[in-house]
Amino acid sequence: MSLARTRVAVYPGTFDPITNGHIDLVARASPLFDKVIVGIAESPGKGPALPLEQRVDLARIALAGHANVEVVGFHSLLAHFVHDMGAGVLLRGLRAVSDFEYEFQMASMNRHLIPDVETLFLTPAEQHSFISSSLVREVARLGGDVSGFVHPAVAQALAARWKRS
Repeated sequence: MSLARTRVAVYPGTFDPITNGHIDLVARASPLFDKVIVGIAESPGKGPALPLEQRVDLARIALAGHANVEVVGFHSLLAHFVHDMGAGVLLRGLRAVSDFEYEFQMASMNRHLIPDVETLFLTPAEQHSFISSSLVREVARLGGDVSGFVHPAVAQALAARWKRS
């Protein structure tokens, strides 16, 4: 693996929506790499609440303060996207031990598909360790206040998504 490729990392996910935990992980990763690409997967099988274009726009707003971070939506296999981006590192977040089994399985599959790319696990700050996109979506869907868990633009988008009449 070339040194140039190790200086570019891809942080993939559905980001439905991007949370303060995701933002924290990007803030921790951005000083370690020349470029961090937040790859937002279309993931139609997951039935995202927000369309891909909106998730990309919201992530760009939430991550605007990080000069070396780029947000890109993608529709392909992650292995193809990583190669297209010229990355040598995959970033993944671990909030709790319960995340490890799934993430280990994904890292093993990615090692098989893209053996020249390493997976790096990072943990969020403790105050973000319980936040997940699915919990944020559920709270927002039921009319709860998610402003402590997401960027204000994301909170506004979620409120609009499930606006009560």
